[in-house]
Amino acid sequence: MSSTGLEVFDKTLQTTHTWLDEIMEKMGPDRQVAWHLLRAVLHALRDRLPIGLVAHLGAQLPLLVRGAYYDQWNASEEHLKQRSREEFLDRVAAELKGTRPINVVDGVRAVFQVLNHHVEPGQVQKVRDALPEPVRDLWPGGAGAVKSAA
Repeated sequence: MSSTGLEVFDKTLQTTHTWLDEIMEKMGPDRQVAWHLLRAVLHALRDRLPIGLVAHLGAQLPLLVRGAYYDQWNASEEHLKQRSREEFLDRVAAELKGTRPINVVDGVRAVFQVLNHHVEPGQVQKVRDALPEPVRDLWPGGAGAVKSAA
């Protein structure tokens, strides 16, 4: 039986919970922190990708996560100037204010690992290749990361 009455909503809730569970395996059993972390990393990533790649990645995200990904997005290439690892991590940390303290590097890696598992490998590779080397180095598994069943 459907909990929301709409299969599409049930599916996105289930998939989003799976993603959050994977983040919590690495970051601790706090679903709120996992959600804020997922959102913060996706925003930092989105704001450092060319617009076309932002859209291609967004199409691979579950509906609920996609909404968070695009929330407050200003479609501009201006953000591409912020390319350092420190700027990336600072952007994530800024969105995590108000949550319990976490290791931001570990958090970014946990979210990138979820993307490895659930986004098409070719898309992951394109996203990784678009990032500067210091940010790309945060991505676990490198080019050989294997997608699991989504």
